[in-house]
Amino acid sequence: MSQLQDRIAQFRKMANDDPDNELGHYRLGQLLSEAGEHAEAVAAFRRTLELSPRFSKVYHLLAQSLLANQQRDEALAALRQGFDVADEQGDNMPRDAMSRMLTELGEPEPVSKKVPTSAPQGIGGFRCQRPGCWVGDRARQLDKPPIGDEVGQRIYQSVCADCWMDWVRNYSVKVINELRLDLSSERGQEEYDRYMREFLGLD
Repeated sequence: MSQLQDRIAQFRKMANDDPDNELGHYRLGQLLSEAGEHAEAVAAFRRTLELSPRFSKVYHLLAQSLLANQQRDEALAALRQGFDVADEQGDNMPRDAMSRMLTELGEPEPVSKKVPTSAPQGIGGFRCQRPGCWVGDRARQLDKPPIGDEVGQRIYQSVCADCWMDWVRNYSVKVINELRLDLSSERGQEEYDRYMREFLGLD
C-alpha cells in the first residue's frame, strides 16, 4: 500500500469511527482528491460542510473535485455559495480564490456584499481569522501565545481562544488517538503540528 493510500485508510477509519469529526472528513477529502478519487472526495467535503457550513475553504475544494468529476453545474453552485460564506466572514483568501475560479470558468465575477471598513470584530476589536470560526463577533483573543515559538505567535495574533480550545480539548485528542501518534517521536510531533496548523487555518 502506498503512503497516500495508507493515509486515506487512516482518515477513512477516523471518519467512520467518528462521523461528526469534521477534521476527519475534511482531511479525507483532501487526500482522496490528491489520489484522483473525486467522487469520494465530493462526499467527504459535503459531509464536512454539513458539520461546519461556515468552513469556507471547503467550498473551493469541493468545487475542484466536482469539476474533476464532470459536475460543472454543481461546482458553480458550490463556488457561488462558498464565495458568499467567505465574503460574509471576511475570509479573503478562499473568497478571492473562488472568485478567480468562477471567472476562469467563464462566469461573471462575484461582487462582495460587504463594505470594506465594516468587517465585524470580536471582543476588544479582535477578529478570528480561522476559516470556519463559529463564534463570530464574540471572538476573544488568547491571553498570551499558547506555544513559545513563531507558530504560537501566529496563533495568538490570528486565532481566537474558542477555536484554540476546540483544538486542544477535542480535535487534538482525536488526531492523537485515531492516528496513534507518538508525540515523543519526531515524526509524531511533526504530524501533530501539521494537523494543528491545518485545523487552525495557518497553512
